[in-house]
Amino acid sequence: MASDWRGVFPAATTQFHDDESLDIPQTMKHVLHMIGQGVHGMIMLGTVGENCSLEYSEKLEVLRATVEAVGGKVPVLTGVAEYTTSLAQRFAEDAAKIGVDGLMVLPAMVYKSDPQETMTHFRAVANATDLPIMVYNNPVSYGVDITPEMFLELADEPKIVAIKESSENVRRITDLINLCGDRYTLLCGVDDLVLESIVLGAQGWISGLVNAFPAENRLLWDLATSGDYERAVEVYRWYTPLLHLDTHPKLVQYIKLAVQECGLGSEKTRAPRLALTGQEREQVLDVIRTGVANRPSLER
Repeated sequence: MASDWRGVFPAATTQFHDDESLDIPQTMKHVLHMIGQGVHGMIMLGTVGENCSLEYSEKLEVLRATVEAVGGKVPVLTGVAEYTTSLAQRFAEDAAKIGVDGLMVLPAMVYKSDPQETMTHFRAVANATDLPIMVYNNPVSYGVDITPEMFLELADEPKIVAIKESSENVRRITDLINLCGDRYTLLCGVDDLVLESIVLGAQGWISGLVNAFPAENRLLWDLATSGDYERAVEVYRWYTPLLHLDTHPKLVQYIKLAVQECGLGSEKTRAPRLALTGQEREQVLDVIRTGVANRPSLER
């Protein structure tokens, strides 16, 4: 099974009203803005989309609205982040009925599975759907590492077609290619390692800060993939202080604050995530506002 999941894919925010209810119109407005700025696909209900803060029915509501709003302009994927394998299978089935183009599947939440349990989880989800699957490897946040050797073992499952590599170890790109060849489409999942990952062979970038800076994300992608490394490094150095916001435990609050500062949505998150306050808020705002004030030219 092949996929065309290459280029810039936002891990889109889920927008909320002040009372924490879903703001579907603003979420869709933001999604369509990013598509208008040239992103290549859309991932709903990832970490930045606050997947685990939504009720099951709310997740499906977000996906229905997204599939309708996007209308096939770009591929739409959904995060699959559930507490049990059976619930992940059920969600995969329901998402397919809605019409998403693929699944970004995480290990089961909370329980730290061993390698055999982890691979069994992914195989079971694959068996429950006809959709192509991207495996999301983020041992830093979720405590389960899917090693290159495990991906080699999973290579006989045709529905697993891509890897979002977020181990924060850029060596993994090379290790995966050396071990698995071109079996998987590799996508960088750590914003402040993207240029290194592209040089080493990543074919896509699943980004958080793209929610606030979609045109700049596309610019950096185009420069790096066209071989204009001198300009790419220049843009990357401007962007890196902002991209560092993607690797903090409060990345959702940081990214949503950047979205708000750029006039593209609200910083509102669901508790237990709270709005930033005091010195922390001022420090993050300083990074955002400095970045906005010094935005690079979008000329390629």
